[in-house]
Amino acid sequence: MSINRALETLRGGNFVLVHDASNRENEVDMVIAAASVKPRHVATMRQDAGGLICVALHPKVAGNFDLPYLTEIYGAASHRYGVLTSTKPNDLPYDERSAFSISVNHRRTFTGITDVDRALTISELGRLGGKALNGSMVDEFGRNFRSPGHVPLLRAADGGLRKRRGHTELVIALAELAGVTPVVAICEMLDARTGKALSWKAASKYAGERGLVCLRGDEIVRAYEGRGG
Repeated sequence: MSINRALETLRGGNFVLVHDASNRENEVDMVIAAASVKPRHVATMRQDAGGLICVALHPKVAGNFDLPYLTEIYGAASHRYGVLTSTKPNDLPYDERSAFSISVNHRRTFTGITDVDRALTISELGRLGGKALNGSMVDEFGRNFRSPGHVPLLRAADGGLRKRRGHTELVIALAELAGVTPVVAICEMLDARTGKALSWKAASKYAGERGLVCLRGDEIVRAYEGRGG
């Protein structure tokens, strides 16, 4: 089964491709466990996917890092900066809210944008995220990361797939099923020919040529809802 291959692939530190749904963003993201990320993985996401390289975090991890949603920060500061009210994302065509939190660089990076720098930031998020499953890590998070930075963080919804079925929640569920730390690097796959998101057909062809697994979101949902049953 594709889901079993995907779990083995994620455990092995390699990429899995995940499509959310045709009635949602209708995008395929390249995903990999954050703790496994090396500079070559960042280069692959940058060159072969081309979207925004982000890190999705389990809500428990995000909570123990004390990470807010970016919209919450904007709301708190809107009394001083009116532009934060006027640009409120209340008209998303595919969702009710954005998963974006703050962006970070690891404190040992230079500019933060190079493949080496982003790999360090992402892999250290994975390492520290494993510890954050067990309790508050706010102080250690601050000792390791500065903000703003070049790696946007995505906070999965409390309740996970029961509350929201975006790529953020899908890949966190996939990580949980695989038994890896639920901190996952993701990047949208784009199509330079059409100027749009890469189609499922094209993404499947890419996966087939490289021996990768291409999953639909509903496959993850079924496996997650059926775990232990």
